[in-house]
Amino acid sequence: MKFSEARQGRIFVLRLEDGDVVHATIERFAREQDIQAAALIIFGGADAGSRLVVGPREGRADVIVPMTRLLEETHEVAGTGTLFPDENGTPLLHLHMACGREERTITGCIREGVHVWHIMEVVLFELVGCTARRVPQPPMGWKFLEP
Repeated sequence: MKFSEARQGRIFVLRLEDGDVVHATIERFAREQDIQAAALIIFGGADAGSRLVVGPREGRADVIVPMTRLLEETHEVAGTGTLFPDENGTPLLHLHMACGREERTITGCIREGVHVWHIMEVVLFELVGCTARRVPQPPMGWKFLEP
């Protein structure tokens, strides 16, 4: 385990609008507000055509091939995530969301593009004094959190 310490800064309440792409909208907001690090919760509706990363094709393979799932209908959603800068200082959102419709739920990472259906509500808790970054990790190439 690795860790760093942070303090709570500002708290923002956001309403994402119909058609917004969740990760792009939140990352843009973070840049505009000079938010370096944050934790957040989100809920509302995801539109048909949204896409989630739902796991690797093989658990512990040398090459990770992500599986994606298309939401063919509107879904109710709840999610939580973190925002930390990459090695260039660009804020990157890592958020997992549970998307439900009737008796079926799909859970995954929103990075492939989740679109807002009417609204999503976000409470974003800024973290200040934080040194954590997202750093590329060979051989996978993902940007892992480095506290």
